Amino acid sequence: MDKLFYRKFLASFLVMIMLFSLFTGLDKVEAETTALDVNASGAILVDADTGMILYEKNSETALGIASMTKMMTEYLLLEAVKEGKVKWGQEYVVSPELSKMSHDDSLSNVYLRVDGKYKVEDLYAAMAIESANAATIAIAEIVAGTERQFVEMMNKKAAELGLEKYKFVNSTGLNNRDMLKHFPEVVGDPDEENVMSAKDVAALASHLLKDFPEVLETSSVPEKVFAKGTEDQFVMDNWNWMLEGYEDLAADYPNYQQFVYDGLDGLKTGSTTFAGYNFTGTASRDGQRFISVVMNTSSQSERFRETRKILDFAFNNFTKKEIIPKHYQVKEKKNLPVIKGKENQVKIYTKDAVNMVVKNGEKDNFKTKLTLDKKKVNKQGELTAPIKKGEKVGTLTIQPKEAEKFGFITAKGQSNITVDVIAAEDVEKANWFVLMMRGIGGFFGDLWGGISSTVKGWF
Repeated sequence: MDKLFYRKFLASFLVMIMLFSLFTGLDKVEAETTALDVNASGAILVDADTGMILYEKNSETALGIASMTKMMTEYLLLEAVKEGKVKWGQEYVVSPELSKMSHDDSLSNVYLRVDGKYKVEDLYAAMAIESANAATIAIAEIVAGTERQFVEMMNKKAAELGLEKYKFVNSTGLNNRDMLKHFPEVVGDPDEENVMSAKDVAALASHLLKDFPEVLETSSVPEKVFAKGTEDQFVMDNWNWMLEGYEDLAADYPNYQQFVYDGLDGLKTGSTTFAGYNFTGTASRDGQRFISVVMNTSSQSERFRETRKILDFAFNNFTKKEIIPKHYQVKEKKNLPVIKGKENQVKIYTKDAVNMVVKNGEKDNFKTKLTLDKKKVNKQGELTAPIKKGEKVGTLTIQPKEAEKFGFITAKGQSNITVDVIAAEDVEKANWFVLMMRGIGGFFGDLWGGISSTVKGWF
């Protein structure tokens, strides 16, 4: 009996150890799946549709942005084209100073000839693909007249877009000392550079993609020839090595394929001694787009490795889900009381569905908050007839169960997870006779209630 008991005990003990190891292993796998450590001074991952922050590291500290600056220059140019102030086909005549800068081989450039005429669309491609600095200054002069006036526009636009931690001193992202080699005046101090927080860089990228999605048509081009058929013909290789389709680059850098990322089509690289190696990336798969930013990495290759790490984390762990369906009703508030109406209540529900990117397995980890419009309801929470079907009576906002609120790259981000709550039907105003009879009924009801209370008090 003792031996049999010992064997059973030993077998049970071994089974418990195996089960414990299994669950510990699962926990370890889960931790590896969700943990993310990015080798950068600042980094962020956001859902492109809503601007919701899915990961961040030191995201609110202003750091050097180098040529990621050119996203703002792109925004202002595309805005000017949209407003008809600039035409893609209009020509720009190159000054001696700008031509000299374009031949500075220590900077990223395409050659521009003195008095040469170049179309805006070609200068834009040079800026977006080759990150050409002289071409960028040409665009600044086209849009604003002078580099200084363009810098004023950049800072003003940043404020309009709701950015918080930024400072622009030039259109290119160069250190001002590189500008001073070719121009006698700069904005700010001689050694200043443009700075932004990772959060604001992501917000700028988000605005650029939403307001001018055509930017991806250029940012996704791996190679393009500038000044084709002339003595200055130049094959521009996109500094974004995560794009598929290089020919010349593949010959010079046979290992570049290790960086290619499925679905990635933008957006802008940047590097200076001060800023380190930066990259704002964006990728889309199955209708789901993410934006990532890494700032001050140690090398050109590291910025792409860290971007891959962030985007893999995004696509492996987050999925867009319908959190609130159309015509959803809050259990405790399916109806609102109505005064002066033919009916004494009205059904309410959400006008639209709400879709949101959520971490896998956490679709139900949310709650809702109903906020009624104080202009529509009285202190007792009653609506006043007449009420039209579809009339907005409040809003419904999604909130996490375990946190106060979600984080977004802009203050307006909360609106992306908020939906209007509307009346589901018409409620006509009752006529004067009905209202009068209700008033009389209410009066006698109150009177009878008073008499009843008094009588009860006698006994």
